Amino acid sequence: MFKKFFSKNTTIPKTIELKAYASGTIVKLEDVPDPVFSEKMMGDGIAIEPIEGKIVSPVDGEIIQVFPTKHAIGIKTNNGVEILIHIGLETVAMNGEGFNAHVSQGEKVKVGDVLATFDLELVKEKAKSTIIPIIITNTDKMEKIEKPILSGKVQAADQVILTASVLNS
Repeated sequence: MFKKFFSKNTTIPKTIELKAYASGTIVKLEDVPDPVFSEKMMGDGIAIEPIEGKIVSPVDGEIIQVFPTKHAIGIKTNNGVEILIHIGLETVAMNGEGFNAHVSQGEKVKVGDVLATFDLELVKEKAKSTIIPIIITNTDKMEKIEKPILSGKVQAADQVILTASVLNS
């Protein structure tokens, strides 16, 4: 009888919402000026043209990768959605200059937690673009990916910009 009162609800949701991970303007993935992203070679998603150099977590999850150059971060949600946030285009060549990671692999994060900061002006100067794509890299395990916002301005950690529903296992 008391089990009901004291047991934790361990139901894992099938669908998760991804909030805006940066403040700025939404860009359709197909409009990102890099074929790796626009042709969805790594997976499906969306992008944001940032107005400031701060990235926050779009989901509750675990950091599964922080690239050595700090320009990209991978997150896995508790229902198995794997996400890659890539700061700018062709920023790997900057070798971490102007990038600061605020998380490390294995760390648990909540929506709105600061993942990274970067020098937006330096990225404008040294990289191909400041656009920040977010990619669901394991789309083969998704039943459905929806994009409720395809244009306009967003505020970090406020609006839902993607939903992802995992296939039943």
